[in-house]
Amino acid sequence: MKKLLVALAAAGLLAGVVTQAAAQSTSPTLARIKAAKAINVAFSGDSPPFSFVGSDNKPAGYSIDLCKRVIAQIGRALGEADLKINWLVGGVADRINMVKAGRADLECANTTQTLQRLNDVDFSNLIFVDGGGLLVRTESPVNSVADLAGKKIAVIRNTTTEDRLKYVLTRAAVKATLIPIANANEGVAMLESGSADAYAGDKIKLVGLAIQAKDPAKLVLLAEDISFEPYALAIPRNDSGYRLEVNRALTQTYMSGDIEKIFAEWLGKLGRPSPLLAAMYLLNSIPD
Repeated sequence: MKKLLVALAAAGLLAGVVTQAAAQSTSPTLARIKAAKAINVAFSGDSPPFSFVGSDNKPAGYSIDLCKRVIAQIGRALGEADLKINWLVGGVADRINMVKAGRADLECANTTQTLQRLNDVDFSNLIFVDGGGLLVRTESPVNSVADLAGKKIAVIRNTTTEDRLKYVLTRAAVKATLIPIANANEGVAMLESGSADAYAGDKIKLVGLAIQAKDPAKLVLLAEDISFEPYALAIPRNDSGYRLEVNRALTQTYMSGDIEKIFAEWLGKLGRPSPLLAAMYLLNSIPD
């Protein structure tokens, strides 16, 4: 009996080793992470509540919590429970380029999946859906896109919001001045100082920025949407074995109910997930 148990245990162990080896052999990203015993993760330092540098000088936010679960799953798949995480901060274009060039294995922020970006990187299943909007000062006469004629609008350069804003303004025949900026803090500072009449960005991010502003009561988010923003995690192209582990972790998070805790932690002040977001979690869960 003991010999049988030992044999079964050895077979189980061998199967685990074979599974890990197979995963690594079919995935260059997993093999690279296994060899280094470390994973390089690009994130945004100024995109609350999704990805930012917290008060303890460590990455924090909704997307960061999801990525930690992804990293844990990658560690289990590789038999490396204590993977070292090298956090790499950067803007959206920088993060995409890090993944494209192989300097980052995973990207965790509020990055919109687009066809153009799919030329350079792959993406995980969706992690959030949002819409682009406009933040203005409370006393501002701007109540819609139509009111932006002659106004100055700050927007982070090389983002989907910038592209969509240009399209919306052209379609509405509204002539406004776009001010390309480097980061979200710069946009809020320009809005507060009056050097910009509006700041365009993803709505949830704008809410987070307004809450953290010097005087939140002086800023207001317009109701009008200017874009649709489906967020996902950028990953290296053409690595199906790696994408499988990333999506396995997201599925586990959605189906176990952990996503409710993450949502409550970072977005609970906004109430429950919208019907659209709740449907997104369901539709992006992959059955075994």
